[in-house]
Amino acid sequence: QDNMKSLRFISAEAFVSNAEFARKTLGAVAHDLFPLLFKASYLLEQGEVIHDLVENWPLFDFNMGKLLGATLDYEEDLSHRTCSVCLESCLTGLRDYVLNQSSPYMKKLKVVDLTGIKDVEVQFCKCKKTMGRWARTQLLAKLCSDLLVYLQQAQCNPGTFEVSINVLIDLFVTEWNYELVVQALLKKCSCPLKICCVAFRSDNLTLQKFFYIIKLTDPSLLRKLEIVHNVHLEMEHLEMLFNRIHFPLLMSLTLPARTFNVRRFTATDEQTLTNIGKKMGEMTQLTELSMSFSILTGRIQKLLSPLKTPLKMLDVSNCSLNHADMAFLANSFHANHLEALDLSGHNIPELYPSTFFKLLSHCSSVLRSLTLEDCNIQDTHVNMLILSLSPCQKLQEFKFIGNPLSSQALKHLFTFLCELPMLKNVEFPVPRDCYPIGITYPIDDASVCTFDHQKYERVAEELNFILLQANRDDVKASTPLFGSYDAAVQETNNELGAYLIKSFKETLEKFTSSFNKMS
Repeated sequence: QDNMKSLRFISAEAFVSNAEFARKTLGAVAHDLFPLLFKASYLLEQGEVIHDLVENWPLFDFNMGKLLGATLDYEEDLSHRTCSVCLESCLTGLRDYVLNQSSPYMKKLKVVDLTGIKDVEVQFCKCKKTMGRWARTQLLAKLCSDLLVYLQQAQCNPGTFEVSINVLIDLFVTEWNYELVVQALLKKCSCPLKICCVAFRSDNLTLQKFFYIIKLTDPSLLRKLEIVHNVHLEMEHLEMLFNRIHFPLLMSLTLPARTFNVRRFTATDEQTLTNIGKKMGEMTQLTELSMSFSILTGRIQKLLSPLKTPLKMLDVSNCSLNHADMAFLANSFHANHLEALDLSGHNIPELYPSTFFKLLSHCSSVLRSLTLEDCNIQDTHVNMLILSLSPCQKLQEFKFIGNPLSSQALKHLFTFLCELPMLKNVEFPVPRDCYPIGITYPIDDASVCTFDHQKYERVAEELNFILLQANRDDVKASTPLFGSYDAAVQETNNELGAYLIKSFKETLEKFTSSFNKMS
């Protein structure tokens, strides 16, 4: 990788590699070299140097995404390294920047942007300890609270209270860190470090707590809102949310499973759905919408037609769409702008082959990600699929696990996929012929691992060989049996597991109580 480094960067590495020397001589370093030294320190995991660089940051802004991204001095993007040593040093350095007794006139820092950090599955840092989005939320909230306590108790330089730094962050709040984050947000006005939430993810929270904290985040700044696992948001709650709170900058909205269920619709529900559609139509920045596992049969038009800006990302996986829904999507103005589309859980070849073909042809010039998991795509449909995908020359990601395809059909499909120039990631199913005869699709969780693993490995090798022969070793092909990696779920799986056990226990207790009453 040295050929990617400039002489300046190699010199910066040499300088920060001796932490004691670097920390002593930092005062003599030119201000414009701080970003270079920060990236070199991050690469070498020099936590103490990172801390001191941030504590003495001489510039007006500190943008993690830009500092760690590809630069002329070093092309590698380090923003996907969520190294615990580096990030903790960075955040404690920020706290100590406030407390540093140097003249307040020397303190220029106004904006810290932590939103450019990307959580990925494979980490290359030496310490092997990561700090995910939940832990970053937790640490920043704690540092803000500690800072306020210290400022109230200690005899600080009066200029310390004049420091005001906006810290842009993607907050991730669950039951376990809720109280800490609420306290930090409540005291935001008094704290020199001001948490500015630009993206908010809520897992495992009661509706009451969710409604309370979302107001504290300052919704006028919010660009992304994810309400996911164990937040029991239903349609009437969503209408209440949109009626009470205005989201002028919201670009991305993810709703929890089963928010909508049109199977038990009343006239009141129809009006609620219409109101939600109108409210979303007022969100002029909204371009990403995820509504997986809701039941929206025949209602997609009512929900999406009020939108005035076209969607770039749409996830309607497992939403029980009918032919009218697909026809609306294929003919809507959204179709020409969709960069990411998830239609998983729909029987595409049987229910709407022609409208699916039309939808793909309309979005083919911009489509980057397509997910068709559990769509009953069989060997007889492969040629149709190839024909549909052929115009999608910008496709970077194609996921189609859970479809009953044979190893022969997969080889045929992979030969075609080699021709898509921008393709980087493929998630393919275990071939049907690797499973016992008589297996039914979609395969349940209990049977998903009952395939011939040796045969699968041989087929996977053959598929990778097809890629290699076509000089497409840049394409990663895999079979994640239980879905794609989700950094947020991975980080909080202990809490989610504890919640599920608690729910199971409560259900058993209710059942036992009811049974005893009957007896």
